[in-house]
Amino acid sequence: MRMTSGFIPTLRETPAEAEIPSHKLMLRAGFLRRAAAGIYTYLPLSHRVLMKIMQIIREEMNAAGGQEILLPIVQPAELWHATGRWVDYGEEMFRLKDRHGREFCLGPTHEEIITSLVQGEVSSYRQLPLLLYQIQNKYRDEIRPRFGIMRGREFIMKDLYSFDVDQRGLDESYQKMYQAYSNVFARCGLETKAVLADSGAIGGSLTHEFVVLADCGEAIIVYCANCDYAANVEKAECRPLPREDGEPMPLEKVSTPGQKTIEQVASFLGIAPARLIKTLLYKSDDEVIAALVRGDHELNEVKLARIVGTLQLAPADEETILRVTGAPAGYCGPVGLQNVRLIVDHAVAALVNGVAGANEEDAHLLNVNMGRDYEPDLVTDIRLVKAGDPCPKCGTALLGARGIEVGQIFQLGTKYSEALRAYYLDEKGEQKPIVMGCYGIGVTRTMASIIEQHHDEHGIIWPMSVAPFHVHIVSLGDKELALAEELYEQLTSSGVEVLLDDRDERPGVKFKDADLIGIPIRITIGAKSLAEGKVELKLRSGEWEGKLAPDEVCGKVRELIASKGA
Repeated sequence: MRMTSGFIPTLRETPAEAEIPSHKLMLRAGFLRRAAAGIYTYLPLSHRVLMKIMQIIREEMNAAGGQEILLPIVQPAELWHATGRWVDYGEEMFRLKDRHGREFCLGPTHEEIITSLVQGEVSSYRQLPLLLYQIQNKYRDEIRPRFGIMRGREFIMKDLYSFDVDQRGLDESYQKMYQAYSNVFARCGLETKAVLADSGAIGGSLTHEFVVLADCGEAIIVYCANCDYAANVEKAECRPLPREDGEPMPLEKVSTPGQKTIEQVASFLGIAPARLIKTLLYKSDDEVIAALVRGDHELNEVKLARIVGTLQLAPADEETILRVTGAPAGYCGPVGLQNVRLIVDHAVAALVNGVAGANEEDAHLLNVNMGRDYEPDLVTDIRLVKAGDPCPKCGTALLGARGIEVGQIFQLGTKYSEALRAYYLDEKGEQKPIVMGCYGIGVTRTMASIIEQHHDEHGIIWPMSVAPFHVHIVSLGDKELALAEELYEQLTSSGVEVLLDDRDERPGVKFKDADLIGIPIRITIGAKSLAEGKVELKLRSGEWEGKLAPDEVCGKVRELIASKGA
């Protein structure tokens, strides 16, 4: 493509809306334009990148036995009511009605509708297993769209669904997708880490996220350098602590006027935050739950919600706190709490002579001991893991990092097949529910993540496999344009994708745009090198550069493309 006929509206300045490198660079390099909050138009360069990412995905899904289909974006509400997710999905779901008043949604995901499809078509074990996938737009009404296409209201996703006769078959499908995902991201030039995660509203017994390590990532993960353990902090497990040594001392109430926070109480009493018991009240439906964690720890709300068995868990309001405890927020403790489910973290259970709120304004209790002063309903792991905590598998101190989730795979089991009556007849003629898995890749998010891992202060550095073009020819004058056109035709006819900068612009502008757009190979044709009978060739990554005779260019370009895996 020639830039004089292309639509590549580059910008010199970064728009104020852009927050992270990928967003800034895609706007400046003419890849994206904002239509509304969380909704973007993809211009020709980004469309070419997306097509290449999709092709890699298709090749890996097909190689694993997947068959591509296309499901509707507009989905009938009754399918979502059948699984209970019409309510569970909450306000993120775009809902609409047709002219007859019938309810629909714009698909945020497609478990219901594909299960309904299979329910109507599959009746025998002989028709299983099945791996069906699509590459489709998804819609989620994010409360705070941000980071460009990282968290948008409209995005492109690949979702595959597996249908098997039993858990063993699901395990095999899951492993196929695990490997296929590893292949996809490696081919896209991404370094990813597969981590255990929480299944959230989708459900299921086992799930892994594929995370791109990046400072702007919203996912926080921990991993072990000594073994293979890695998990999102929402899922990461804590090792139970042994009970402390020492004898319980008599319970004692002390005055703590105006001391509400962990830091204030610890300082006032001259003790470490780890000696404090933090009692946090939550509401789930009509139930009040008290979650107890140590003062130096944070509660993991995802773990708590999973234990309670709800997706609708909210901190108690001030009115509820006052009604339940008899005191304002900041003085809640487990001793004497009535009609409240008490869920205690392992680290709190290990405390001897802890300190907690007295359920009385301006007062705390010393020497609080579980079993003597209060009885828990459940002792379990409800705290948020952090870097430095021991690995639950080998005990080595965990490392922490931020990351971008680009894919997630789930073992769903029979959650959807039972709700939507997707059954098959086995060899004995007995009816059984189909065992399912689902597997998603954020296609547009993958594009942004590639830029997060591959850029410098000048612009994008595309991996060869997903670059919008392989080669960027920069002609620095009218006399040089004839050779540029000749090389353009030679390379294009040999199957190389070429962007030719044939604009009447200053060399500085052309070089800045070339760095910004980030095509992997740049050929510069200028008067100085041409006087030597040479042209300049370099990799945008800086790994190789040199001067070549024009008749050597095609061979070298093909060699570089092959070496970079395109």
